[in-house]
Amino acid sequence: MSEKNFLPRNKNLRVASRALRTGATKQENHLWHDFLKYLSPRFSRQRIIGNFMVDFYCHKASLAIELDGAQHCEPEAMEYDNARTEYLNGLGIKVLRFANKEIDENFSSVCECITQAIKASF
Repeated sequence: MSEKNFLPRNKNLRVASRALRTGATKQENHLWHDFLKYLSPRFSRQRIIGNFMVDFYCHKASLAIELDGAQHCEPEAMEYDNARTEYLNGLGIKVLRFANKEIDENFSSVCECITQAIKASF
């Protein structure tokens, strides 16, 4: 298997990943069911990469999408998010971040941004 295809995965996070999928936020469900679920190339939800989980991940485009609620403005959360982004970037994964408010108020713009990022990755 080539290095590009291999992503490290902490299998101890499987239960947490499953729980986050079943307990998704309104915005995560909206983005998933109304856009990403049927998009090509395929996305997965709550994908474990290393010791982190990303909200949505497209392997073919090396693209992670994160939706941020208000808790992501807290200093510790911002530090964690920065460490995760740095780690993912180190694996060659581009990270797109959107505030939940953007999903609520500008859904079509978010979808267009994701579409453009996918096109740019090929």
